[in-house]
Formats: sequence, C-alpha cells, structure tokens
Amino acid sequence: MAGLLLGDLLANVGTGMIIVAMPVQTLSLHGGVPKAIAIGLVEAAPFVLSTVLALAIGLGRVRVPPRALLVADCVLRSLTFAALGVLAVTGTLTLPVLIAGLLFGATFRLAGSSSRRLLATSAAGETGRFSVNGLLGLNTTFALYIAGPVLGGLIVATAGAGYALFFDAGGALILLVATLLFVPRSAGGRDALREPKTSGWRILRRRPVAARLLVVEFFFNFLYMPIEVALPLYVSGTLHAGPSGLGLLWGALGAGAFVGAALVSRLRTLPQRPLLVAIIGLWALCPIGLAVVGDLTAALVVFALGGLVYAPFTPVAYSFLQSGLEPGEQQQVVTLWTTGATVAAPLGLALGGPLIELTGTTGGLVLSGVLTLLLLPIAARAVLGRTPKGNSHVPEPPDRGAGAPARTGPAAPRPRPHRPRRDRRPRGARPRRRDDGRAPDPPVPARLRLLATRVPAAGHGGQESRSAGARARRSVIATEPVHVRARRRPDRPGEPR
Repeated sequence: MAGLLLGDLLANVGTGMIIVAMPVQTLSLHGGVPKAIAIGLVEAAPFVLSTVLALAIGLGRVRVPPRALLVADCVLRSLTFAALGVLAVTGTLTLPVLIAGLLFGATFRLAGSSSRRLLATSAAGETGRFSVNGLLGLNTTFALYIAGPVLGGLIVATAGAGYALFFDAGGALILLVATLLFVPRSAGGRDALREPKTSGWRILRRRPVAARLLVVEFFFNFLYMPIEVALPLYVSGTLHAGPSGLGLLWGALGAGAFVGAALVSRLRTLPQRPLLVAIIGLWALCPIGLAVVGDLTAALVVFALGGLVYAPFTPVAYSFLQSGLEPGEQQQVVTLWTTGATVAAPLGLALGGPLIELTGTTGGLVLSGVLTLLLLPIAARAVLGRTPKGNSHVPEPPDRGAGAPARTGPAAPRPRPHRPRRDRRPRGARPRRRDDGRAPDPPVPARLRLLATRVPAAGHGGQESRSAGARARRSVIATEPVHVRARRRPDRPGEPR
C-alpha cells in the first residue's frame, strides 16, 4: 500500500502543475474566444467523457476490476499528455486540439481516482479506512495545492506552460509502475464480474442521509468552480501579479489544506455529519474574503485559511460513506459518489465563464461565497435531519465519529425466537359438523386410525373386521386422558365414554 500511495502522490504532483499551466497555455491560444470562456472550456474538458464512463459503472451495472481501470487511466493519460506537450513545445498546438486532447486523455480520470481509493482502503481494512482516507487527502492537498502549483509556476516562468504536460505524463507513468508492482492481480477482481450486480444509486437509496449528502456535496463543488475561472483573472487584474503569483496562491491553499489534512486524525472522534456542515459554512467565507482584499499577502492568508477548513471534508465524507457498505458494494457506490461530487466541476466551470464575464472577477467571487452560505441551512436540514419513522431504509451507522469507541453497558436482551404454536389436531382430521346444534365430536386420534387400518378384513359382510376395529378403538380410548374421554360422546350404546 505504501508504494501505491507514493505513486499517487507523484502523479498528483503532475496534475497540480497542470492546474497552473493550463490557464496560462489557454490565454496564449484563445484567439477570438473570450478569455473566461476559453479557460472554462479547457478546465471542463477532462470531465466530460470521464463522467460518462463513471456513470456507467456507478448507475449502470458495469463491473470492471479497479486495478484494470487504474492501469488504463495511466496508459491513456501518459500517451495523450506527452503528445500534447510535443505540440505545445513545437508551437503547433491550437485551442481545439488542446480541448480534444484533454477530453479523450482523461477518459478514465474519475474511474481511476475512485479505483485508487478502493485499492488503498481495501488493503487497509475496515479499521484503517479512516486513516487511509486521511492519507489520500493529505497526498491530494500536498501534491495538487503545494508542490504541484509551486513547481508548475516555476516551469511556466522559466521554460513555458507546454513543458508541464510532460511532467503530468511522467507522473502517470510512475503511478502505472507502482500499480503493476505493488497491487496484486487478485482473483476476486475477476470473479466480481460474475457476481450479481446492483446499481450504486439503489444502494445509496437504502441510506437516505448518504444520498442527501451526495446532493449537498454536488452543489458545494458546483458553487466552488467559478473560483477556479476567476482566480487567474483575479491574480493578473486585482493583485497585478504574474504566473508565479497564481502558483503562490494555489500553494497557500495547499499549505493550509496540508495542515487541515494532517489534523484529520484528531477529528475522528467528532460527530461526522455536523463537522461536514460546519466545513461548508466556513469555506463560504473564503471567496468573500478574497474579494475584499486587494493585496497578494492578504490573499495568501485568506486562501490558506480556506484550505485549512476545507481539507477534512473529503476524507470525512468518504469514511462516513464507506462505513455502511459491504465489500461487494464499494466499487459502484464509491464510483458513483466520486462522479456525483466531480460532475459538478464541468458544469460549474461551464457556468463560471459567462458568470465571470457578466459580474466581473470580484463580483463572481462574492456571488460564489453568498450562494454557498445560502446552501448552509439546506445542508443542515438534509444531513442532520432524521429519517421519518416507518421508513424501510437501512439505518445509518451511529454518528459518534469514525474512531470513537463503541458504547459499553448492559447487553440488550436477546429476542426470543419465534416458535409456531403446535396444532393439537391430527394432521388431516377435521371435526364433523352436527345439525342439532351440539358441539362437534372430537377428532379421531391418529393412533386409532392407524390401528383400525391394520385390522384384516374377513368374510363378505365384514362383521369380524368391524368387531376388531371396535375392540381396537376401545383399547385406544381407554388409554386417553380423563378430560379427553369426558368430552367424547359414545357413538353406539354401551361404548365407554
């Protein structure tokens, strides 16, 4: 697992360099397309086909081993981004080619991202799941928002934005080698293709709080995406800084997120759902603070605080989600969750371009923060609300925190097993109905019927058979309890009661 985490870290460093390099590369290629719209199209392109594939795995009933998805993602991304880097360095790259390359090169992006988490958490087991999710969040924040943007800013300032594409392709190759060496090809992944398949959405419907939390996270990410469109224009316009300033700003966000991700293990004993709602409310103040300040140093402090409060959101949300899933339900649910949380990115980026063009950089940042604040009461009602009584959904896991000790106390009484009441009547025997209003005769005991059938018949009239049957019946009645004989009415004169 350590090798996989190291490969994930280095691959995310290359992706973090792309975060800084692609807006700069787009500004040099946009031509007659408005800058904000061109940046939005380039940022949204990697999510389109990857969303379609991830929805086929999560909503549909397609089952592919996570290791195979991760290998396919690394191979396709390394080849495509290397080709884009060659075109960018030689000066033949155009905006449509860049958008098409990002569109097809990131086809397995979401499926590969969820596969990394599945492979790492399955290797750690249920007890180490929260810690592994925290480590994955730590990798993401350090690589995407600290090392990646800083290195990307240096590469863009010294060599050019096109060279950052080679680093992303190299990171994908490193992750490919780590996957092939440290992730075994288990037979369980192949057998999973023959198991009964269940839709991830159907599984989520059995946990209504987790389903509502997915909707909340979708809008949370959706309202964040205009910030990524506005940030390059905010740095160059309001702050009057160059590409290095954009890299420093992303690095400040990553530094705060690194500290927040390192503190995730301290938060494991807190209730998870109120913690998620508090993170949403605190992050909403970050874009509003950026719109207020006009200095690079103050903007770095504000963005660092935003990263500090945002970092625990993803590991806490995934730990809450995975705590109530069976091993056979992990892939489709985690993939659907990753898709639902990430599909907001292309939609938010597509809307962010026209929004920033309409409201301006500062107005777009303020609007993003205000809408996130309006999401806060909706999130509190959706996540903290109780499931109505009479709902047949599976109950949510206890919200005591992922690492909280189990409650101790007197054991609850075990329910008594249901024992069906014995039918005292012989099987198949029914009391005869009477026309005179009296109670029906008691049923004939099974012993009497068994003895009567064993008496041999003799003669044409059957007199001997009837006499033998009467004697057998009298002998059985004589052995019955007194209260049973008292209820019996003699069928013939002289027959004992």
